Amino acid sequence: MATLRDIRNKITAVKKTQQITKAMNMVSAAKLRGAQQRMEGFRPYAQAFSMMLGNMAGRVEPDSHPFFQKTEPVTKVGLVLMTGDRGLCGSFNVNLINTAVKFMREKEAAGIEVSLVCVGRKGRDFFRRRKTEMAAQYVDVWNKFDFSNAVVVARDIMSSFLSGDVQEVHLIHASFINMAIQRPRMVQLLPIQQAEAEEAQAASTMEYLFEPPMEQFLEFLLPKYINVLVYHGFLENSASEHAARMTAMDNAQSNCKEMITQLTLVMNKARQAAITKELMDIVGGAEALKG
Repeated sequence: MATLRDIRNKITAVKKTQQITKAMNMVSAAKLRGAQQRMEGFRPYAQAFSMMLGNMAGRVEPDSHPFFQKTEPVTKVGLVLMTGDRGLCGSFNVNLINTAVKFMREKEAAGIEVSLVCVGRKGRDFFRRRKTEMAAQYVDVWNKFDFSNAVVVARDIMSSFLSGDVQEVHLIHASFINMAIQRPRMVQLLPIQQAEAEEAQAASTMEYLFEPPMEQFLEFLLPKYINVLVYHGFLENSASEHAARMTAMDNAQSNCKEMITQLTLVMNKARQAAITKELMDIVGGAEALKG
């Protein structure tokens, strides 16, 4: 049985851990407010951009721009995986990595090679330990990321697609549902799917007049559309990571509190047992003297 000193040391250690988790919870909550505001402010723009592009793209032929053209057969696809740079956020990074692993296994089973691009240290480290070749990697982008970081990532994947290195490009990022739920989401960046464009066109009754012609306008607009999709993934992933970490630290804080209560009960029982033992020794000694 553990001694009273050992139990007191455990209680002290758990209290220190509780202080750390409380501080991390408060830091994550502060960062989440800013990330959530940026994400919610950008969502309407991204949705309006997608609707406008769909309304235009549904009226052009697939061969009007390389971003609409599908290459058959597909022998290599690009995958952009967004994870966090740090842990202590529950199953956030694990869910994203598992989604990517499942996608890669499905493609490899179909005889399709996957070119991996990791945004975030956790995903990079996971695939590096497994000796998986990565086409590119971006770390330390979440604390001070801005639109230029998304442009760098988008430019690299657009170059790979236009050069023919990959025939498809997919993006995996976390989707912020609420404070307790963040789900992995997969988006096909390239080629732009005509089916979605036609659906967006059917849902919209807005007409557009273009100067210069539509094809030239798409040449200018489509790269910006890919930039917007990637940046939207950045914002969603950042807000989801902070929410997951805040929830994980709140649960850890509750677990510390419960552990302190249990250890306190064990300490009180051990102390009571020690007192009872000493009293029995004193009574026994007194009885021996009487005899």
